[in-house]
Amino acid sequence: MSSNKPYIVKAFYDWIFDNGLTPYIVVDVNVYGVIVPMSYADDGQIVLNVSPSAVGSIAMGEETIELSARFGGKLENMSIPYGAVVAIYAKENGAGTSLAIEHPEPGTITEEPLLPSPVKMSSVKAVDSKITTKASAKQQSTQASKVKKPSLSVVKK
Repeated sequence: MSSNKPYIVKAFYDWIFDNGLTPYIVVDVNVYGVIVPMSYADDGQIVLNVSPSAVGSIAMGEETIELSARFGGKLENMSIPYGAVVAIYAKENGAGTSLAIEHPEPGTITEEPLLPSPVKMSSVKAVDSKITTKASAKQQSTQASKVKKPSLSVVKK
């Protein structure tokens, strides 16, 4: 039987948010699969404001919570398996619940991100840095001038 923890966390998140309060989660950073800014962890835990106004994006999947937020002005992408959620509560009144830590098996966490992936660079082209003749240099510059969209060239040494 699968864990009921994702359902409990999602239900409390909705309940806290629907009551106009701010949902916070406490995460055990030592659980396998946790990706958070470790410099903000204290005593093996990190407390995160997961309200929509505090995070850039949040996706509550079947196995993990994925979100992005700014820490010290730097955007951080985080991944938190539900097994690492120690508590979820409302900041304003402490209403919520504590949860037992569940250590997942390493192969049970999917590696596919729930949040949109960064844009791929389809215009990247590898070019040899040693051009042997003037003709090939001229040919490359002619080809480069014909290209209308911007491109990035990677030079191999």
